[in-house]
Order: sequence, then C-alpha cells, then structure tokens
Amino acid sequence: MYLLFIILASVLIIIIATTKFKVHPFLSLLLGTLFVGFASGMPFSELIQSINDGFGGLMTSIGLVIVFGTIIGVILEKAGAAYRMAEVVLRIVGPKRPQLAMSIIGFIVSIPVFCDSGFIILSSLRKALAKRAKVTMASMSVALATGLYATHTLVPPTPGPIAAAGNIGADTYLGTVILIGLIVAVPATVVGYLWAIKMASNITVEEDNDGEEYDYDQVVASFGKMPSAFAAFLPIVLPIVLIGIGSTLSLVGTDNGLASFLMFLGNPMIALLVGIIVALPLLPKYDEETLTNWMGKGLVDAAPILLITGVGGAFGTVIRNSGVEELIQDIELAGLFTGALFLLVPFLIAAALKTAQGSSTTSLVITSSLVAPLLPVMGIEGAIPLALVVMAIGAGAMTVSHVNDSYFWVVTQFTGMDVSDAYKAQTMATLLQGTTTILVAILLWVVLV
Repeated sequence: MYLLFIILASVLIIIIATTKFKVHPFLSLLLGTLFVGFASGMPFSELIQSINDGFGGLMTSIGLVIVFGTIIGVILEKAGAAYRMAEVVLRIVGPKRPQLAMSIIGFIVSIPVFCDSGFIILSSLRKALAKRAKVTMASMSVALATGLYATHTLVPPTPGPIAAAGNIGADTYLGTVILIGLIVAVPATVVGYLWAIKMASNITVEEDNDGEEYDYDQVVASFGKMPSAFAAFLPIVLPIVLIGIGSTLSLVGTDNGLASFLMFLGNPMIALLVGIIVALPLLPKYDEETLTNWMGKGLVDAAPILLITGVGGAFGTVIRNSGVEELIQDIELAGLFTGALFLLVPFLIAAALKTAQGSSTTSLVITSSLVAPLLPVMGIEGAIPLALVVMAIGAGAMTVSHVNDSYFWVVTQFTGMDVSDAYKAQTMATLLQGTTTILVAILLWVVLV
C-alpha cells in the first residue's frame, strides 16, 4: 500500500503545483516523476534511465505526428480553410438549423485545430448565424463549443488523444483509434447539441439585444478569398484515409509491393506529412510569412504539447519500473474490475484530474501514464480494447470544463455569458458529454470485445 500512497501523492503534487502555485504542467509532471522515483527507492541510475526511456520512447513514436498535425491546423486556420468547411456544412444543413450547423462545424474543425482556437476563429460566423436565424448567442456558443470539444478530446491527430494512445501502446493502432474516436464523438456531439437547444436557448446575453446586425454574406466575404471545398477538406480527410488503409493492411498481413507502399503512406507520421504537402496549395503566397512564420507558429503551438507528452511518458515509465505491476498482481485487481467495467477506472481518474487542474490534454497524458501499467496485468491488448481505453480517458478529460479551464473562459468571454449561466450551459454540457462518452465506450466494449 506504500507504493499506492506514493503514486497518489505524486498526482496530488502535480495538481497542487499546477493549480495552487501555477507551475507549468511540464515542470509539475517532472516533479511528480522525480517524487515517485525517490520515494519508491529506485536507484538513481535507473531513475535517470527510466526518465530518458519514457520521454524519448514517446517522442520517437508520436513526436513528429503531433508537430505535423499542429502545422496542418495552423494552415487550415490562417488560409481560411476552416471557414470554407463551415460554409459547406451550412449549405448542407441549411439556415433553419443553425445550432446543428455549429455542432457539425465544430466536430470537423477541431480534428486538426485546437478547440479554443477553433471557437475564436469561428466566433464571427457564430454571431452572424445567430442574428440571421434569430436564436440566442448562448445556444449557438454551446453547440459550437461542444462540437469542438468532442473531437478535441477523442480524435487524433489532436495532441491529447495521440499522447494517450502513445502512452498505453496504442500508437500502432492509430487508425482504429481514429475510427472509434469518430464513432464515439458523434453521440457526444449530439448530446451537446441537444443541451444547446433545450437549455442554453433559455439564456440571454447582452449581444442578443444590442440591435447590431450581422450580415452573414458580409462576414463570409470578410474572410477574403477562401480555398475550394475540396482543397479545404483534403488535408484532414486524406491523412485519415491513408492511416485507415495502412491499419487495415497491417491487420490483414498483406506483403506485396503495393501493400508495403500503402502501409508506408499509412504510417501516421507519413500520412500527416502528406497532409502538410496537400495543405501547401492553401497558402495565399509562398514567402517568409507563410513558409516560415506560419510553420513556426505550428512549431510554437506544438512545443508545450511535446514537452508535456514526453514527460508524461517519463512519468508512466517510472511508475511502471517502481514495481506497480507486481503490486497490482498481488492485490488481484482483475477480480475487482473486469471487462467493460475496467473502463470506469481511467474515466474516473481522468475526470478527477480534469476537474482539479482544468487541462484536458494534461488529464489525458497523466491518466494514460497511470493506467498503462494496469493494461498488461488486465490482459487488455489489441486495437479495439486499447482504442476504447483511449475513449474512456477522453471521456474523463471532458468531465468537466469549469473556471480552471482556459476553454471555459474562451467560450464565456466571447459569448458574454456570466459565470453562473456558463455553469448551467457549458459546464453541464461537458458533464453530459463525458457521461455519454463513457457509456458509449462501455457499450462498444460489450459489443465488440
């Protein structure tokens, strides 16, 4: 039980350092990692080796994937592709269902773009649609925010789900994780949409009665010349298709020349590199601003995620090498949580971490590091079981967004909701999304595993 106490104490150290003393999650995770090593009596040389192996091993498997995915997101954001995708969705869904349009737009845009960035860049479009359709700003905001939130926490190449997959050894099954993530994110998005039209529609903010008119066509025109729909969607769709083909061929075991080449293209790193290549025509011009500054912004955005993800891998490796697997076997955890019920373990851990410190990505990284040693003991292996564990962690990382979450403040400040209304609208919506997601993951386990 002393070892369990050490692990619990390390998590508390991370939470307190992050929330109370505002220490960056990278340093908080490193402190927690060192505490586990020292308190468990791990030899210094083994501790250093474990940190290096954990950090370097995770960077080897998913480091470039995170960087490439972030660069694609920046290009889509700055080149107007996100707006083009939104326009396409609006044409399909129609102006009479503006909240549904916002949910679908958020669902698509947040696959490569961070949810807070997605909300900001689509905010003027949200206002214009709300004014044109004469619906409340709060309902449009919650519909957009929950659509963005679903894929942000569940679907690679968003960094959080990629990091979780890498930590638990599911990076080789990334195609399955993407497919399962897209499936699971649909009910999460639907729940957010229903909450937006049923609950958030009753909340009014100052912008609802300001008398200001937003011309939808004028707002779209203000974005400038936008790329074609095909060019806008291609950097997202093509990598996902390539990863899916590569994963399928790997499972089938085909070994001819064409199959080998397709599996090469389906490697997540290569697939996302292809995504960058097909995104290059979206650039309005080829100069220092686009080729250096835009790409540089992608690297800057990726840097903290890489550091947090890498030290999360180190944290998990130190925990594994501290003897926790033997401890789990001794207490026969498998007799307590079997089958689908095991998904409640990562869900509850991730939810506690998310609620305590606010960051979904940090919650995904820490939780996946903590549960990784449990999986071999529980006999959880293979594409679908590991993908569903990622979904359970993502479900917890949704639950809940409140005042210690930067995304909560992005939604409230850009909408004009006060905190009490935001708790009713946004926080409750994320609670329902997380609960729905874990229930869907459990159901899929019963059906598929």
